[in-house]
Amino acid sequence: MEKTIKKQLNKLFIAILSIVLIATIGFMGCKPLEITQETITPETAAKETVETTEETAAAPVITDEEFIPDEIKGNINILSGLDLSGSILDLRPLAIMVENTPPARPQSGLIYADVIFEVEDEAGITRFVVVYSSREASLVGPVRSTRPYYAEISASFNPIYVFWGTHPKFYQVVEQLGLDYLSPLGDRDGTSKISANFADPGSGEGKDAIRDTSRSAPNNAYVRTPRMREIAQNLGYAMDGGQSSFNFKEDAPENERGTINYITIDFSSPTYKVNFEYDVNENNYKRYIGGALNTDRETGETVSPNNIVVLFTDIVNSGSPEGHMIIITTQSGKAHYFMDGKVIEGTWERYSALDPFHFKDDNGKTVLFNRGQTWVAMVSGIEQLDF
Repeated sequence: MEKTIKKQLNKLFIAILSIVLIATIGFMGCKPLEITQETITPETAAKETVETTEETAAAPVITDEEFIPDEIKGNINILSGLDLSGSILDLRPLAIMVENTPPARPQSGLIYADVIFEVEDEAGITRFVVVYSSREASLVGPVRSTRPYYAEISASFNPIYVFWGTHPKFYQVVEQLGLDYLSPLGDRDGTSKISANFADPGSGEGKDAIRDTSRSAPNNAYVRTPRMREIAQNLGYAMDGGQSSFNFKEDAPENERGTINYITIDFSSPTYKVNFEYDVNENNYKRYIGGALNTDRETGETVSPNNIVVLFTDIVNSGSPEGHMIIITTQSGKAHYFMDGKVIEGTWERYSALDPFHFKDDNGKTVLFNRGQTWVAMVSGIEQLDF
């Protein structure tokens, strides 16, 4: 009963937070994208947070019992679609914040992730939410701080959330979302109960994390996923569970693959312009960032996701001295899904930051993804996408 009440309070806080953010956008004079189904008022927002036994048309839920033709079912990882085996695991998702400024490149461990969300941060930079379930990574980073929208994206996986602190006023968002978190920095202002729960070594290899002496702070902090899970277990966090936004299919036969060979996502500037080059033989997309091939720092292997997703939403600068962004991660919007050398145009939706995303085509059918890694980019306008 106590857990249910806590969940209801969390959802109520998130609904109110969404209202404040949308009101802030209107106050700033920015015209948001027309992505919502209906106008949200405090009364309707509060009403939608109440758990009932009835399903509503405004917030459809995909259940495990719903049959989707050609969908892969069975003993698979829920984030990658890969068959479980000795090398493909079924771990509770571990979502880690990773930096993407030029001094942070090349990053470590991206090649082992199941899902990566890329979103704009202050001053036009981008940062990643990197999610692991199928595989462990011996080194991930550089690890950086969180923001409200990164925490909301992470919550869609019900993960153990790893970040290196945040701006003082954002700790409360992490707490209200109810995330099982790991951070070497905590809330010193007392606005939340978020406290440091693993150790920053300061320099070199520590018991819990690493400060790479060949790089300068803040782009020198790294973690190992097995150690993060060990700390989480010691803290009493559940080690199983998680939820997924993805449904899977088999790759298209080579003779049925398309000819969309190049995808460009222009987040802000040439430094953060992303290109994906389609490899028809491997049926994946080689990633370039700032004109350079995106490789793994340790292995030299190219980051090559199997699916590319572009979600369109409201993204505006808050006007704060720090230039913090306001990014809407709930409600609904347009989307483009790239796989098999083709594109599917459709929509995305979710009505609480505690829910997974639902990905649909323009006919309202659930999108089925290829097995493997999925890269998700969130942008504000169609002009930022070219293919």
